[in-house]
Amino acid sequence: MKYEQLAKDIIKNVGGKENVNSVVHCITRLRFKLKDESKAQTEVLKNMDGVVTVMKSGGQYQVVIGNHVSDVFKAVVEIGGFANSQSQDDVEEKKGSLFNRFIDMISGIFTPVLGVLAASGMIKGFNALFVALGWLDNTGGTYQILNAIGDALFYFLPIILGYTAMKKFGGTPFLGMVIAMALVYPALEGIPSAGDPLYTLFAGTIFESPVYIEFFGIPVILMTYSMSVIPIIVSAFFGAKLENFLAKVIPSVVRMFLVPMFTLLVIIPLTFIVIGPIATWASQLLGQATVAAYALSPIIAGTFVGGFWLIFVMFGLHWGLVPIAINNFTSQGFDPILAVVFAHSFALAGAILAVWIKTKNQKTKSLSAPAFISAIFGVTEPGMYGIALPLKKPFIFTIISSAIGGALLGFFGSTGYVMGGLGVFQLPSFIPPTGIDMSVIGAIIAAVVGMVLAFVLTYFFGGINKVENTVVSNEAKAEIAATSLEKTEKIEIVSPLKGEIIPLNEVADEAFASGLLGKGIAVEPTEGKLISPVSGTVSALFPTKHALGLTTDEGVELLIHIGMDTVNLGGKFFTGHVAQGDRVEKGALLVEFDIASIKKAGYKLTTPVLVTNHDVYELTTTDQKQVNVDDLLILVEKV
Repeated sequence: MKYEQLAKDIIKNVGGKENVNSVVHCITRLRFKLKDESKAQTEVLKNMDGVVTVMKSGGQYQVVIGNHVSDVFKAVVEIGGFANSQSQDDVEEKKGSLFNRFIDMISGIFTPVLGVLAASGMIKGFNALFVALGWLDNTGGTYQILNAIGDALFYFLPIILGYTAMKKFGGTPFLGMVIAMALVYPALEGIPSAGDPLYTLFAGTIFESPVYIEFFGIPVILMTYSMSVIPIIVSAFFGAKLENFLAKVIPSVVRMFLVPMFTLLVIIPLTFIVIGPIATWASQLLGQATVAAYALSPIIAGTFVGGFWLIFVMFGLHWGLVPIAINNFTSQGFDPILAVVFAHSFALAGAILAVWIKTKNQKTKSLSAPAFISAIFGVTEPGMYGIALPLKKPFIFTIISSAIGGALLGFFGSTGYVMGGLGVFQLPSFIPPTGIDMSVIGAIIAAVVGMVLAFVLTYFFGGINKVENTVVSNEAKAEIAATSLEKTEKIEIVSPLKGEIIPLNEVADEAFASGLLGKGIAVEPTEGKLISPVSGTVSALFPTKHALGLTTDEGVELLIHIGMDTVNLGGKFFTGHVAQGDRVEKGALLVEFDIASIKKAGYKLTTPVLVTNHDVYELTTTDQKQVNVDDLLILVEKV
């Protein structure tokens, strides 16, 4: 844990965990409620590395940390065992819809690997193209090595996700990797093909499952975990919870090896015994339902399977359809089931193309290019996890367009006669022995309709520039900022408020007045409207709406904090008009607040406007005494 020692020192010097009633955090500081403030070692805390200063206000003992306060807070809560404490961010996150929370979780897990995911997808696509054009033989060494390069990440994707998911859930990343390694362990994956099963569970039902091995007498239903996503994420979630619990109950002298040992011994068998069977049975159920739906109506089946194919792949449910397709090819020489998913990669390509054209974010644009090419070639992971899912609406529009494309494939009776081929390379598999007919033309129509519809919906209704920053890592943002700074020598920060200017060193809060949280100036507002002083992105928005961060297009990072200790109002008297991640233009309304009510509640409204990454700039603040919205407030120059 990066901040473990700092957290231990903070807890020790506030009087120990037994002296803490509760702890929360705001945008810059830990806010303790202590039983006895006299037990706290204030001067020691002030002089600690990682602590900006210490404040006492509103019955709270405030340890000012800075921008990484949320990370320190997590360490403090875990080490101190403050089970009833939570950040305001946690409260807000729980209020989000289940769908949004799921998408945000998936996005956070995949963001660190987007670049290499896109690169792998392009290599796979071009390798398939070279074979289709006759430039490479798919039995030759060149093809095999290129295939290994492009396919390695996808095959061992659970291992990569084990690291990022465990990190996302607050566990030890390498534990997540080991869990995933067990899931794709070659000796276990090869067991079903090596011999006959010991016995079969639920024989004669749709849940019929051969059992090849047991774990202490408990049947283990084996499935293929390579290239899967959800099983390792679920395992990492429970693994992180178990690890954190064990870390609290196991003595520190043996914690280093007993915590990971017991975590692995519990979570890996649990995954094989519980998650595996659930995924297997769900796949079998899906396969039977699809066959029944196709028998009832090819259009209904096409709509259902085509529309939800990407979701099936995410959860590993598509494996329930593959055996049915193989059986169809073997017994009757053709298969209509997998044929109805043909349009999904083109629909995804259309959505990505719209993002590529419309986005203003250079990182998103650079990710879109290889993701689009990969999708055309039938490799959907880069576009799905890197672009569509994080932006949400493009993913929804892809599902809608895929469903319509699937319905058209069902309507035209498009059928596959050869197993294999993805994306554009799947088209030849639709040609029957008798030659090109309407079913083949229908497949082309379905692909074009799916792609065009997804493009139009995403381009006009995708809200691309509002949430595009969610697919950009911190490193990527730094690269974009550095590039922008090379082109811009001076950046003007205008006043976000109408009111009276107050020098920063006169602000009645030591953390702000000292300049340790950032350099800038303060405004005593006379109107309760906070206007965006720049064009850029809302990089942080506290749930109580009293404070927010902005990152300009040039990379300047701003912190605007409305009032002193107004976090204690819990959002009362504040109305937000933007969300974290929104793209805003200069002059846009960010927050409205009730000046009279806030003052009546006993809070000052002095509002610092700070440049938090001031170390790479030279700042000049206005010498006016009064400012209107849009008056020059701070001039930022590259050092």
